[in-house]
Amino acid sequence: MRSSKGPTGRYPASNSTLQLKMERSSRQRSSRQDGQRLADYMPFDDVCPLQSDQDETQFPAPPGFSAQQSTPRQGRYHPNSAYIYGKAQNTLERLAAESTKQDEEIGRARQKNIYYPFSDRGEWELGKFMCENLNKGQITRFLKLEWTRVKPSFKSVDELFSWMDTLPQGPRWRCTKIEMDDYVTTNPVYLLWRDALEVTEMIFGNPIFQQHMCLDPHEDSLPIGATMVPIILASDKTPVTRHTGSLEMHPLFLTIGNIRSDLRMKATAHAWSCVAYMPMVRFVTHSDYSGVLQARLWHRCMDIVCNSLKSVAARGAYMADPGGFQRYCFTPLAGYIADLPEQLMVACVAQNASPVTLATKTDFSSATPCPPRSGLHTLQLIHRLASRINPWKVREFLAAAKELFLSGVHLPFWRDWRFADPAKFLTPEILHTLHKFFFDHILKWCKEGLGADELDARYESQHKRVGTRHFSHGVSHVKQMTGREHRDMQRTIVATIAGPVPSDFVRAVRAAVDFIYKAQAPSFTDSSIASMVESLAEFHSFKQSVIDAELRRGQSGPIDHFEIPKLELFHSFAPAIRNAGAPIQFTADVSERLLITHCKNPFERTSHQRHTFSQQIIRLLDREERMRQFHLFTLLSQCGASLKNFVDQEFDEMADLDPTLAWILRVSPEDHVSFSQGRRIRNHFLKGIVSDDARVAAHVTVNPHQRNKTLVWVSSTYQLPNLATAVLSFVSQLGFSSYRDTVNVWNAFRLQLVSAFDGTKVMPSQQVQALPPSPGFALGKCDTVLLYNPSEEALPLVAQVRVVFAFRETKKDPLPTALKEPLLYVEFFEVFGGPDDTMRMYRLRRKVVHGPGGHPQRAAAIIPITAVTHAVELIPIYGARHNRQATTNVSLEMYDEFYLNNYSDKEWYHTMSQEYL
Repeated sequence: MRSSKGPTGRYPASNSTLQLKMERSSRQRSSRQDGQRLADYMPFDDVCPLQSDQDETQFPAPPGFSAQQSTPRQGRYHPNSAYIYGKAQNTLERLAAESTKQDEEIGRARQKNIYYPFSDRGEWELGKFMCENLNKGQITRFLKLEWTRVKPSFKSVDELFSWMDTLPQGPRWRCTKIEMDDYVTTNPVYLLWRDALEVTEMIFGNPIFQQHMCLDPHEDSLPIGATMVPIILASDKTPVTRHTGSLEMHPLFLTIGNIRSDLRMKATAHAWSCVAYMPMVRFVTHSDYSGVLQARLWHRCMDIVCNSLKSVAARGAYMADPGGFQRYCFTPLAGYIADLPEQLMVACVAQNASPVTLATKTDFSSATPCPPRSGLHTLQLIHRLASRINPWKVREFLAAAKELFLSGVHLPFWRDWRFADPAKFLTPEILHTLHKFFFDHILKWCKEGLGADELDARYESQHKRVGTRHFSHGVSHVKQMTGREHRDMQRTIVATIAGPVPSDFVRAVRAAVDFIYKAQAPSFTDSSIASMVESLAEFHSFKQSVIDAELRRGQSGPIDHFEIPKLELFHSFAPAIRNAGAPIQFTADVSERLLITHCKNPFERTSHQRHTFSQQIIRLLDREERMRQFHLFTLLSQCGASLKNFVDQEFDEMADLDPTLAWILRVSPEDHVSFSQGRRIRNHFLKGIVSDDARVAAHVTVNPHQRNKTLVWVSSTYQLPNLATAVLSFVSQLGFSSYRDTVNVWNAFRLQLVSAFDGTKVMPSQQVQALPPSPGFALGKCDTVLLYNPSEEALPLVAQVRVVFAFRETKKDPLPTALKEPLLYVEFFEVFGGPDDTMRMYRLRRKVVHGPGGHPQRAAAIIPITAVTHAVELIPIYGARHNRQATTNVSLEMYDEFYLNNYSDKEWYHTMSQEYL
């Protein structure tokens, strides 16, 4: 295999179009002669000079963690790191300098008109809008419209694109032809790529992230004063055609671990960049060998793309940070986000083995974790094998590799990347490992245990809450779901299956869901890691119930083992958390989104031609990147703002959502409309009704749904005969002898909490409904809440909100302070069963009291809205079979006993675990 790299200059020779340079080298592959078959595979110490099996060599992960037993794991700044070595230009400053240097004529023109070659800002924004939203045909038709009185300076779509291509460019794209000696491919092999180091420098120096970066390492393996720039990669294959065409792409994405993880995961932050599109080729050979040849090609391409990063990881290099300071940086590979097949390819491991441990197929069901499969171990096996068999004698080499649980790749791209160890950088992946495992296995077991009809009926009957997915047509008919739907099914699965299936099976499912929820926490303590490990151990203790009930089945019948590769990966979560932090920062949700924005969406704007669509996509993405950076640069320059992003506390909340928009809001607020805005979280703590402990805020709309209604009307409309009595009791307890009969009524209110994990973070608000009876909801539609419990018993106090109201107030007749806030009429539940070993959920039932004449009635009362602490979810205790008459509209009214669901969301799960279980 041979390849050639394009020139190392930053800009293409022509500014009119994106140039894809192509060169070829004459370097011969070593396997041409048996005497030189190991020329690419020298003695082990020479091949892997940066690998070491010494105990003192530490893997430099992103911000490390150190904590006491009960405190969150927090990063500790290194005392001798991130020294400043003078001043340098950050990404925007380099863009400004290169804007005038790239072409003498363009440079002079742009000094007079910053928008050149566009005549002014309006024409620039028109051209930008067209390029972002219209295809070539649509732009052409627009330019021909007669109603366009003032024609733009560009007369055609090609001229517009050529103007865009004169904008300052970031890391340029290259095209390298890969020669596959002795192995024929159906088409020539081309790698489309950018130098990963140049992309890293662009991200590291981007002032957008100036207030969201950590520059201090947490190990002693680097020189004094060094700055660590942890590299995080992600890749996956994806089809880009729909139904027909069978076109695929295999992109490689890159970001850096210095950027705060929650911001790095947001699409609006543009913290990830595409660095390569791996060639998708077919080899004219036996199908048994095609896979290993494709894997070798992929690793060779990774060598080309990441070559500069490897050099900097070993020797260091100077880079400009967002503040314009020069740092001496090292680039270790800290994380790689991929699904299981991709992880196996990266680790050079066979399909019947684990990519991160020494587990093989027979170990996949073990409750005991296997030792890690270190990169050193894998390289030693490959070296010994290559010393006996020429790696290019593929049939013999592959047969011997399989006996060692290797994939047959003989030159892993990470072999000479300092500190790179697949057992460390292949971090656990939540989307494919946890959520996909749930869908592929646990959900199927539940379908077998209950029957598809019964499972669907139970999901369909559950109470609808605003903001949560309700499966109105069940779950058994869907063959493929998104990760979002997997999460929504997990939310109620434990309470849903209880009753007709063995309790040990319910306990196994509950333990698995516990593990999934605990693994998604944004921060960990030693005790929370131990709790997660205990949940996994509990699942293994009770998983035999699945086999005993013959619920794990294949096409030929019951399966009597748990040799599931993803199940074995569960063991890797605890050590990975200690090594690299919370797995949620490495979820493939990010890469799945990138596949849409960098492959599927751009593909729709191409000609769909097999041999050219990749190049067209690159042109589109390159143009979008130029426009995005140039747009920010011109806005800042026009208002005379600095190209360094100084902190401003006023816009911290927006900075967490979109740091670019926050910057513009500070320096030029009137221009924020030209930026796409994500959905902001409205902070009700600013103007809402806040609880005494300042952890809960409630909000009702300014205009009530019903205004100036009497309590008699409310009692009749909402079918609450005891409302007046409850109101009188409430005002009497406050020391008032009478109350006003006129009220305003709301059908819902919003409840907002601060995060249980981070007290400075405000969570999205939840709507709590209290709708009156209507033709669609004969008994109303009313949600349930958790109330502040003044008693010393640590039991949850749950109620159903029947009506939200407030006494009418006028300026001439103000209300007492105690009666100003909105009030709730609620009906209580009582706990009749605590969390047992099977369910770990509280069991509730309607609280009944005896009214006048000894008639039973639901216990109810008036409470202030500030007494509510959480919106909660109740799942009926269905018993052996669900009552088909209890539909979603009436299930809360027809059933008398319920489970208090622990899994309604991750924040509530953490609260229940800490305060009630």
